[in-house]
Amino acid sequence: MCGIIGYVGGEAALGHLTEGLAALAYRGYDSAGVAVALEGGGVLTVKAGGRLEALRERLREHSEAAASHCGIGHTRWATHGRPTDRNAHPHTTARLSLVHNGIIENAAEWRTVLEGEGVTFLSETDTEVAAWLIDRAYAELGDPIGALFAAAEHLRGSFAFAVLYHDRPDTLYAMRRDSPLLLAQGASGAWLASDTPALLGHVRRGWRLPEGMVARILGGGIAFFARGGEVAAPPTEEFAPSAERAERGNYAHFMRKEIGEQPRALRRTAERYVRGGLPCFPLPDSLFRRRRLRLIACGTAMHAGLMGRRMLERWARIPAEVEIASEFRYRDPILAPEEELCILLSQSGETADTLAALRHVKACGIPTVAIVNAVGSTIAAEADHVLYTPAGPEIAVASTKAYSVQCAVLLLLALRFALVRGEMGEDEVRAVVEALADELPAVIGEVLAGEARVAELARGIAKAEHLFFIGRGVDADVCLEGSLKLKEISYIHSEAYPAGELKHGTISLITEGVPVVAVMTEAGLRDKMCSALREVAARGARVLAVVAAGAATAEFGDGVEVIALPRAAEVVSAFAAVVWLQLLAYHAAVARGCDVDMPRNLAKAVTVE
Repeated sequence: MCGIIGYVGGEAALGHLTEGLAALAYRGYDSAGVAVALEGGGVLTVKAGGRLEALRERLREHSEAAASHCGIGHTRWATHGRPTDRNAHPHTTARLSLVHNGIIENAAEWRTVLEGEGVTFLSETDTEVAAWLIDRAYAELGDPIGALFAAAEHLRGSFAFAVLYHDRPDTLYAMRRDSPLLLAQGASGAWLASDTPALLGHVRRGWRLPEGMVARILGGGIAFFARGGEVAAPPTEEFAPSAERAERGNYAHFMRKEIGEQPRALRRTAERYVRGGLPCFPLPDSLFRRRRLRLIACGTAMHAGLMGRRMLERWARIPAEVEIASEFRYRDPILAPEEELCILLSQSGETADTLAALRHVKACGIPTVAIVNAVGSTIAAEADHVLYTPAGPEIAVASTKAYSVQCAVLLLLALRFALVRGEMGEDEVRAVVEALADELPAVIGEVLAGEARVAELARGIAKAEHLFFIGRGVDADVCLEGSLKLKEISYIHSEAYPAGELKHGTISLITEGVPVVAVMTEAGLRDKMCSALREVAARGARVLAVVAAGAATAEFGDGVEVIALPRAAEVVSAFAAVVWLQLLAYHAAVARGCDVDMPRNLAKAVTVE
């Protein structure tokens, strides 16, 4: 999940590197470092554990770095080794400096071999092993491109490498396998980067480095090499800037800003995928006649898939499975290429497990549709069809608006399936679309307007060490996402359960004062939920019931604090509950003094298994 940046050209490299690292901090912020070729000869490597500011502080001690015109940088999410100075990238050998995004799976084996050859390792990382393998190959071959190909033959796993050979101070080299890496040429030089935010301030077009190729990057041009020699450049692609700038503005945190952007993002979703009051997608009707669906994703995107599955089965009457991408290939799934359609969800479009699942099902002959937020991302490029979610840039690690927009796209897809398959008529579909397109943004606006009470309730639970979320039907799916949001940014341990499962073991954990958040938006399941509320309240739980407007609160029993959502259609109420839970998690994290946008041990784009 690390971020890589490189620059070579006519301007000072250091400013480009630190600016790029700041833009890529969402990919990892455990440590950071740079290596720059010095004007008088030699390479200076400066790195620091902690946030980017720690690196900037150390760079102030190295005025000689300011004149450099070529360098590489890295912001780290720790995989091998703790987030310390010595484990930070770049890793330097006798002949080169290397930054890496990915995981070398056979690093331990090669560390033993290299130590036997006399190498002394200075870090615990897999990356340093790769650096010494490239160094060894360069010593043997004297060819920087051949050395990368030779070293790659020994490596298992994923990588995006950027290399600065010490005897070639005006040139960078790059290679990748399964990890993203972009290249771009501008008037003032050339760049490489893990993602577009590091490039958009300088260039608008560039290349995605093809799998298994090496790029040679000079200030005046970029050349591409396959194993047999130089090859033609791949097609360029547009690095599309978002309609919204990724700036925090007057908000204390990006997460709060992004929660507030959901009404606009949902309006844009309807503008893109609704025509004449009906869902409309750039997909052939043959896909909507497939007999089985498989939704594959990780984390928050997987939770969006759960909501989508429920509506696909309810409205379109089509069997749908939700797969956790990291487990999918390893359980040897039974696939039906003649019947299935696979839908893959990823905010970044670079999620390693989801990408691997995509490649697996494509190899089996199953058609694929990607739902992603990042234009030109790897998953978007490799899927048979892509539906872009117009959420705009999402900087906070905890996903909010991207989740809501993924859910909206899936619900519109479910309605399109229902229409094509004859399970719903046009008038029925129009009624649901109208609720999603017109009512939903306004209702979320009302939830946001009631934020003060959410913040008060959040302060009341901020000291809890354990918390439970319960719901039934679609609300059980909503609770899973609410629990994840709370865990990842406030560090309060929480679990989400279908309310009917309480008596099958979980209720033993309900003791005096334990907070329980209950979500109730499905009218048909209200009686069942009321029973669950009375059960946990009877055991001393502090119960917060987030309910659809108009619910008869007297049914809930004593000891239940009721939060009524704005009056809305049932499908809209589920979205409103999600936003309420996002605000609860946000304000609980703020009350606990947590780093909301950059929670510990997490990164925005999970580009390694």
